[in-house]
Amino acid sequence: MASGLRKGLTSYGDAGFSLFLRTAFIKAMGFTDDALDRPIIGITDTYSDFNPCHGNVPDLIEAAKRGIMLAGGLPMAFPTISVHESFAHPTSMFLRNLMALDTEEMIRAQPMDAVLLIGGCDKTLPAQLMGAASANIPAIVLPTGPMLVGHYKGEVLGACTDCRRLWARHRAGEMDAAEMNEVSSRLAPTKGTCMVMGTASTMACMIEALGMSLPGSGTAPATHADRVRLAEASGATAVRLAREGVTPRQILTKAAFRNAFAVLQAIGGSTNGLIHMTAVAGRMGIDVDLEEFDALGRDVPVLVDLKPSGQHYMEHFHWAGGVPRLLRELAPLLDTSCLTVTGGTLAGSIAAAEDVPGQNVIRTRDNPIHQGGGLAVLRGNLAPDGALLKRSAATASLLRHEGRAVVFDSIPDMAARIDDDDLDVTADDILVLRNAGPKGAPGMPEAGYLPIPRKLARAGVKDMVRISDARRSGTAFGTIVLHASPESAAGGPLALVQTGDRIRLDADARTLDLLVDAAELDRRRAAWTPPLPPEGAERGYLRLYLEQVLQAGQGCDFAFCRPPA
Repeated sequence: MASGLRKGLTSYGDAGFSLFLRTAFIKAMGFTDDALDRPIIGITDTYSDFNPCHGNVPDLIEAAKRGIMLAGGLPMAFPTISVHESFAHPTSMFLRNLMALDTEEMIRAQPMDAVLLIGGCDKTLPAQLMGAASANIPAIVLPTGPMLVGHYKGEVLGACTDCRRLWARHRAGEMDAAEMNEVSSRLAPTKGTCMVMGTASTMACMIEALGMSLPGSGTAPATHADRVRLAEASGATAVRLAREGVTPRQILTKAAFRNAFAVLQAIGGSTNGLIHMTAVAGRMGIDVDLEEFDALGRDVPVLVDLKPSGQHYMEHFHWAGGVPRLLRELAPLLDTSCLTVTGGTLAGSIAAAEDVPGQNVIRTRDNPIHQGGGLAVLRGNLAPDGALLKRSAATASLLRHEGRAVVFDSIPDMAARIDDDDLDVTADDILVLRNAGPKGAPGMPEAGYLPIPRKLARAGVKDMVRISDARRSGTAFGTIVLHASPESAAGGPLALVQTGDRIRLDADARTLDLLVDAAELDRRRAAWTPPLPPEGAERGYLRLYLEQVLQAGQGCDFAFCRPPA
């Protein structure tokens, strides 16, 4: 099998000329024949001025290059799309699959014996792993790491759970614009991803549990020397993986995904973690069974005391022992024989876990934060293909609730009416948002965190049941049902709900039902017409997206990216 510069030669009809030309041009960079004869390790560069979460990437690349060269390899950094949650229109999820395509094709197109994937902000890690899984050359993931906590008036703050909490106070009239402006400079005080258990940290921890990153990679702060040392070690590991020929297909097994889902439940992780890891598994031809995932959640308690399910932040999780220490608590529920990029098994990572006397961030299984896991899969006539509820971040009294539906037909409709003092709504009602799914929005934005109507917020209401076919940020809290599937734009039952209908949620029974008789629903279904496609849907990436994107239960990947059945 070809390696190094001989891999994937450009087609000129003469392989010898192709290699000669490639060598001639790369020598313009000053490389010697000795350097060019070593294993080539590609390093994805997701740095961008629009991506503060990746602000430390240049330093990580330099450290990774050092590790690669110390191990006898030749590092070659290359750019891919960089997507930041707050800077991507209409939503970063819309661009995740584009980044996955970019990553896969750049790995295939350029000569490399292994690839080191450096990413962080929410959609970049899953996009990179999706691309690397499909390309299936030796690969290792290095997350950028979480930022440190902020402080304001003696209170510890974390983006973005406290962003949402304080914004809710602002909407309720408890904090003015000047104070919010001051807070905005305190919530994200350093480079790195959100320091709570949002999607970025969730994915980093799950990828470590999968075995695709080195122990500690999921939690080490972005600004600490530990993160830089991990970059060097990841570079060296990439060289070993290249020499041994260990590919993602050997690591990303069904048992490894189950381990990652167990960690998702135990950390009270983001609901997005299920969608993203389902997409990665799909690239391996592995279908994720929602019933199995829910059953796992009933067995795995929430053990990590982190916002939004608990009180602490990612740096505290790291210094308490991080993912390896958590895995030790979960070991009886895991397949510890799974292979990892370390060259050993998950059991080896667990054996090396640090014991931190007196730490209270990682609980034992007999003293959990929440019993029954962080995430629950709901079924019923309102979500026949499933919906997701983050129980660990919900209000206990609302987990069994019946109320009157107040329906918003789209995100613009919600934005126009949610703060109208004449809106007919009470705290016992259930807010419903539709046409916010993969196709409907498009891009399945994090609009599922419907704000509490302003008049209720001013009256002191902090939470109410909210249902949508959208996603929400992993940093968010509240009794919020997401990913109702099929989505309304595809004719799902959410499209049939009318204001005034009764809806019943029972989280313990895992049910979500619209209390309208079948005959009436049939009448509404016959009268339903799909929404008009968004502007620009006739061409380009938007057309590709709308034609190929799958539903939440299949990870919202593109249909043509999954292997044939």
